[in-house]
Amino acid sequence: MTYATVMVSLALGQPNDARLQVAGELAERFEAAIVGVAAARFAPPLYFTDGAAAQRLIDQEEASIKRRLADLEVQFRAATKARGGRVEWRSAMDFPARFVSAQARCADIVVSGGQSPAFSDSFALASPKDLVMQAGRPLLVVPDRIDWLDLRSVLVAWKDTPEARRAVADALPMLRKAKDITIVEISEADEDRAVVAERVSDVAAWLARHGVTATARVVEAGNEAAAVQLERIAGDVGAGLIVAGAYGHSRFSELILGGVTEYLVTQSARCVLLSH
Repeated sequence: MTYATVMVSLALGQPNDARLQVAGELAERFEAAIVGVAAARFAPPLYFTDGAAAQRLIDQEEASIKRRLADLEVQFRAATKARGGRVEWRSAMDFPARFVSAQARCADIVVSGGQSPAFSDSFALASPKDLVMQAGRPLLVVPDRIDWLDLRSVLVAWKDTPEARRAVADALPMLRKAKDITIVEISEADEDRAVVAERVSDVAAWLARHGVTATARVVEAGNEAAAVQLERIAGDVGAGLIVAGAYGHSRFSELILGGVTEYLVTQSARCVLLSH
């Protein structure tokens, strides 16, 4: 397995430099095509007029969106002009998450920016939380302050769920290029540690059969939230990338109560590969 096509989702009114840099590096490492994609649509104001005045407003706003999408294409092509391989741009006047998720059919992996915990505009931004649920492809979330894809150390956040299994399989091309890989599962208080250790060892053995050497670890759950504990472990091993399953519990539970996926998308200091 490899990545033959890398897609990067750009956003209006958001920094795009980090995700463009990482997507370009990913395409170079795997000699892959790179596809830039963006979409936005006019968001009617809460109190809207009608008639000719309304049409003028719609025309002005749609023209502005088209100009801004064109500016994103210029930024994308400038960032990729020195890179070899096929380069393609796709954009539309559409809801961003819907358009990007549809275009993801042509890609092996989608690169997106992170997202602040604050409310985001679904008319102008393809939220990574929506993309990971809808795109049907692994999502690489790149925080704005990241300027390269650091694969010297990778942390696999294991939980025995279908989402985590899918994430490890989706990350395999990157794991083959990583220097140090740590698989960690945070053991709950009521779990048998030997059973947890067996699960993590199984994952390490599976990776070994694919030519990837990894260290298996079991960590006892502490008083802090699992997401915070996971981030601390990532810092301890110097991880430049975290691999994790997305929304192993219901998304509603994570949205209301908070959870690992929410934290990784909104607050992690490092790149995160998520699969659902």
